Amino acid sequence: MNYTLHQLEIFFKISQLKSITKTAEDLNLTQPAISIQLKKFQEQFPIPLTEYVGRKIHITAFGKEIAITAEKILNQVANISYKSQAYQGVIAGKLNISIVSTGKYVMPFFLADFLEKYPGIELTMDVTNKNEVIKNLEENLIDFAMVSVLPEHLDINRIELMRNELFLLGKEYPNNTKKTLTAEQFKSLKLIYREKGSATRQAMEQFINQHHIETNKKIELVSNEAVKQAVMSGMGYSIMPLIGTKNELKNKEVQIIPVEHLPIVTNWNLIWLSSKKQSPAAIALANYVKENKTEIIKKHFSWMEDKSFLS
Repeated sequence: MNYTLHQLEIFFKISQLKSITKTAEDLNLTQPAISIQLKKFQEQFPIPLTEYVGRKIHITAFGKEIAITAEKILNQVANISYKSQAYQGVIAGKLNISIVSTGKYVMPFFLADFLEKYPGIELTMDVTNKNEVIKNLEENLIDFAMVSVLPEHLDINRIELMRNELFLLGKEYPNNTKKTLTAEQFKSLKLIYREKGSATRQAMEQFINQHHIETNKKIELVSNEAVKQAVMSGMGYSIMPLIGTKNELKNKEVQIIPVEHLPIVTNWNLIWLSSKKQSPAAIALANYVKENKTEIIKKHFSWMEDKSFLS
């Protein structure tokens, strides 16, 4: 066999993206170049790696096995490069972080200057719901997770980052009154929920259950962005994190509806398994966040404290 690392990289990327076009875009190559390298790689094996159903490419069972091996080889090659840099005193390597969907409004601000300081670090950040984030952490697939609800069944280390406040948001006040809503008034609202597995949904349901509020009208949507757009359109009301609605509140596209016992206040945390042997890149990030979090919060999130733009 005479395949190259470049061909391994291309085939592994195809196995991930299931698309020649997307692979070409991701690797900054032309589609014909990807197809030629895939053909040359396939010629090394007597068993098909891919098959087409209609116009869509699929990876065969054998191809999936090869993709797993290709990933291991590519990771080992990358580790050689990282170790070489480490011997020269350069912190380098891969970082895998999984964050809950609302965390996308927070975590990038803790990473931007860090990645500029350590250009040898390669970052992969997965944005999903709480259940998937915890699953990734539990299965040791990631270096860090960012959550607002800590997993009680796991032994973790954590760095507390900043407050997370959840308010009831709506396009306008119910019944044109700006008074604090009673439980009876809250009951009559058409509520928009996140999907099951979301920390925002969990917080909303806990609030409703703790205060014995019966709700009848319900809409369920996947992602905070979908919920926010639905609220802006007037479809209903939702308890949502303040962090993701700054511009919409400032532009009067949505409003905070006062409700007794709101906001719900939690904290964002950067967490990792206590048993995990951290890489130099992971240690560098943990130290960086600890040392710089106060300055980062003051620089990017001071608006959450004064809320002057809401008046």
